[in-house]
Amino acid sequence: MFTHREILSVLEMLRNEHLDLRTVTLGLSLLDCASDDIKRFQTKIYDRITKTAENLVAVCDLVGEKYGIPVVNKRISVSPIAVVAAPFGAEEMVAIAHTLDEAAKAIGVDFLGGFSALVEKGTARGDRALIEALPEALASTSRVCASINVATTRAGINIDAVLLMGQQIKQAALLTADRDGIGCAKLCVFANIPQDVPFMAGAYLGVGEPDAVINVGVSGPGVVKKAIDRMVADHPDANLGQITELIKRTAYKVTRVGELIGREVADILGIPFGVVDLSLAPTPNVGDSVGEIFQSLGLRSIGVPGTTVALAMLNDAVKKGGAFASSNVGGLSGAFIPVSEDLNISQSAENGFLSLEKLEAMTSVCSVGLDMVAIPGDTTAETLAAIIADEMAIGVINKKTTAARIIPVPGKQAGERAFFGGLLGESVILQVNNARGDNPFIRRGGLIPAPIHSLTN
Repeated sequence: MFTHREILSVLEMLRNEHLDLRTVTLGLSLLDCASDDIKRFQTKIYDRITKTAENLVAVCDLVGEKYGIPVVNKRISVSPIAVVAAPFGAEEMVAIAHTLDEAAKAIGVDFLGGFSALVEKGTARGDRALIEALPEALASTSRVCASINVATTRAGINIDAVLLMGQQIKQAALLTADRDGIGCAKLCVFANIPQDVPFMAGAYLGVGEPDAVINVGVSGPGVVKKAIDRMVADHPDANLGQITELIKRTAYKVTRVGELIGREVADILGIPFGVVDLSLAPTPNVGDSVGEIFQSLGLRSIGVPGTTVALAMLNDAVKKGGAFASSNVGGLSGAFIPVSEDLNISQSAENGFLSLEKLEAMTSVCSVGLDMVAIPGDTTAETLAAIIADEMAIGVINKKTTAARIIPVPGKQAGERAFFGGLLGESVILQVNNARGDNPFIRRGGLIPAPIHSLTN
């Protein structure tokens, strides 16, 4: 049971602490839309999306207004297109991306995820076509997001796919050079991708999921920061164990609010409720930052010594509190550290406290990976692939999800700024070691086998 003080603290979250439901994502299976006729296939998927999701935005707004908690983003995730559209080539895949984009615009959602392929052990025909289509598809659409899973703890790391993704990221950046390579901001490369992620750009609906499902992402970094600030003001000698308990209880409250709204949206739409993703996802707004939490904990800035252990503590407390609040936890569930999307993290990078290497170290204990990291535009495809491979290794060895959303900004160097706009924010461009060099190791390709601890049967 909540005390009166805790109930009042929830009301304070609503008034002054940026409490919102970050996303309601409707997952839709497109598997029964499969066809070997491109026009018929496009018609089927457009109709499926627009008919099933026609009331999604209105219902989210209605429920959000009822409880005074806005649903910031309304999104769609679909079955991996490389599977659903396997008969088609790269040119048709681009056309399919346009159809998905048109459907997303028609129903008014922010993004549609699922232009995806799962290639951790090898690539099939549909996978190759989709990956070939990625640069043009991302450059010529505004709401379509893509994710490619190149590694799992059970399969290992597909280095051939990693190298190919380095090349495609470079090309996507060049095709959107007039917008600082923003096409890459809609593309994530994953290890151990969950089937029920509600957050973009990684959202897709796995083949083990139902026909339709509502998944929600709760967020709330501003709420966590303010709770820590209050405790430190009232109890200056509070130790880290006590602060951890506070974060856990705060995550519990935020998760309960998110699940309440998600379940009501699902009930009104007549669609099953899926999972709550507990992730702390920031925005570029002041007061809605994961980076500011580190300063409230007593660090000068995110990135200084002590950052990794603080992130581990934060991530674990959020998971424990959220898991107690919901019996259906999924997605990524932890703390996001997207450089350009978090004003405080972006400033820390600009001030020299945060490097690419420190970010990589932090991803060993958080739930995502190298997220919205702008790097010099002349970084070679091989160096890009090597950065991705390093991140995949962290996920594979630690049996966790990791991802890389890296943006080589055409025509710009380390120390300059990249501007993406809206929730994607802006950031200083980070220096990359050996950015313009080749990498014979990555060029060897092949499949790095799964680690010994994958043998759990």
